[in-house]
Amino acid sequence: MERDNISRHHILIVEDDIPLAGGLCRALQSENTDTVSCGTLREAKTLLSKWQGTEEKFSLMVLDINLPDGNGLDFLQKTKKEYDIRVIILTANDMETDIVTGLESGADDYITKPFSLAVLRARVALQLRRLKERGVQDSSAEICVGEYRFDFEHMKFYVGNRQVELSKTEQKLLRILVENRGLTVTRDRLFAYIWSEDEEFVEENALSVTVKRLRDKLEAQEMIKTVYGIGYTWIMP
Repeated sequence: MERDNISRHHILIVEDDIPLAGGLCRALQSENTDTVSCGTLREAKTLLSKWQGTEEKFSLMVLDINLPDGNGLDFLQKTKKEYDIRVIILTANDMETDIVTGLESGADDYITKPFSLAVLRARVALQLRRLKERGVQDSSAEICVGEYRFDFEHMKFYVGNRQVELSKTEQKLLRILVENRGLTVTRDRLFAYIWSEDEEFVEENALSVTVKRLRDKLEAQEMIKTVYGIGYTWIMP
């Protein structure tokens, strides 16, 4: 039988605690997922580079940022720029500032030690589901979420049968939120996505104002939630 490459995922676990890495591999291995582990950033770079562009390229990386050969956050930033990969940080650093720094560095999720394997599996499943949904979205610019229907290609947006007019800025904000629904999108990432670098000045409250306008137009006060001190999220239906 031909393998369904769309649903098959490869997970890279970067963890220098060998027993823990082995346990994570066993916990995340399944009929639709393969796991590979390594204990250094150097090994991780080699594996990412070796398998990029092949059917075995990694969909997700579980990254311990406290590794013996370098700064895991610096590695995270470089990896997110070079590869289309989801990253879950796994670390003992559980201060709020550590979590915010990790998310601002490009992490898609953050889990602190000690943790439940059931929680980790659920978080991994969520990230892989986001990838699958994005693949469907890439082939069609229309996204349907509950009573909402968003056609970004033709710039048509509906709440039920009611069409809503959105500005270009509101459209950008809406797209990044619904494509990452269930996840927190940081303020820095939103600013970088919505307002290009060549814009000389953007007021600090521009994002808050745009969020309020989008909520009001879509009547989405219950869907677009503020994650205080971090950013915003479009909640899962």
